[in-house]
Amino acid sequence: MSIGVFDISSLELIFAGALLLAFAYEVYFYIHYMRIRGCFATRNGTAGIETCETRLPVSVIVCARNEGDNLRNYIQSLLTQDYPLFEVIIVNDGSEDDTQAIIDDYMLTDSRVRTTFVPRGARVRSTKKLGLTLAAKAARYDYMLLTDADCRPESKHWISAVMAGFEKPETEVVLGFGAYFVKPTLLNDVIQYETLFNGLHYLGAAATGKPYMGVGRNLVYRKQMFFEHGGFSDQMTSYAGDDDLFVNKVATNTNTVPVCTPESVTWSVPKMSWKEWWQQKRRHLSVSPAYKSATKHHLVHEPIMRGLFYGMVIALFVLGEPLSMCLAWALLVARLIVQLVILNRSARKLGQPAIGLELMWYDIFQPLVTLAAMAGKKRNKW
Repeated sequence: MSIGVFDISSLELIFAGALLLAFAYEVYFYIHYMRIRGCFATRNGTAGIETCETRLPVSVIVCARNEGDNLRNYIQSLLTQDYPLFEVIIVNDGSEDDTQAIIDDYMLTDSRVRTTFVPRGARVRSTKKLGLTLAAKAARYDYMLLTDADCRPESKHWISAVMAGFEKPETEVVLGFGAYFVKPTLLNDVIQYETLFNGLHYLGAAATGKPYMGVGRNLVYRKQMFFEHGGFSDQMTSYAGDDDLFVNKVATNTNTVPVCTPESVTWSVPKMSWKEWWQQKRRHLSVSPAYKSATKHHLVHEPIMRGLFYGMVIALFVLGEPLSMCLAWALLVARLIVQLVILNRSARKLGQPAIGLELMWYDIFQPLVTLAAMAGKKRNKW
């Protein structure tokens, strides 16, 4: 086949068609799922903390296992929240350091601090899930806001920001963004990109009526709903999944709301070694087989189309025909521009660090590492 002075083979047409298909899907994915449509606390993107007058009483729940230093550093940021009625329940998950002594000190000085505990050596696979269940039973209020001992809210308006998502009576789950502190290392750069990508994806999916997960660093749900769905009773055989598996089970297009304002963000201590990060990643991925079938199908589409896109770019480069190479270069650059514009705009609205041209490296690195982690998770011993 000839176009002007160019001879185009059937193989080139197939590769070019596949490349255009993958490019179209990738542009759709970023526009549809990764773009924060203003600061929204409801699915239609019109409500936010500025207009919401919701002031529902909240039980903030923190699980702590040997977290003495983190409790010293971060619990005060919870107690200084500008919110009229809340309590902080700290679960001592079998700690062997001075965690309980620090909890006791806080309880002496602030009546809003309460505690429960998981005994050392408790014969359950996931003591954190047991601890969260005990905290839910002890909670005075129907709304439970989960975070971690190493988390610091963005501001004193954090509780107000996430609770803005409950302006509609049918809302039972609110998803927030959990960021990591920025460090000047390559590992931290990887963590920042992965956290932003995954966070925008689950928030964007919820905004379009397809919620599939949340993170326990920044998650709210109703106590009544927790017990109506049996809590973690069907998840106690796995260590992880106290956040994403539970949300995957209970979240619907009507009861789940994402909150995407800077005030709603929490910041956590990141892993400082590649080994710790790898172990964390494998632990998180270990629960993915338990996701709903619809979620699995949703999550696999983008990595497949991303792989097809890069595969076809390489194939057209290998063929070496001028027209094919021009098309590959043009779509490669166009996709990169779409990514940079959308990701950086969304990152800015969440108060996250910007991403530069290193995005291409992360874009290729992330799915390969995920595949490697999933391939090895069956051999992992937690």
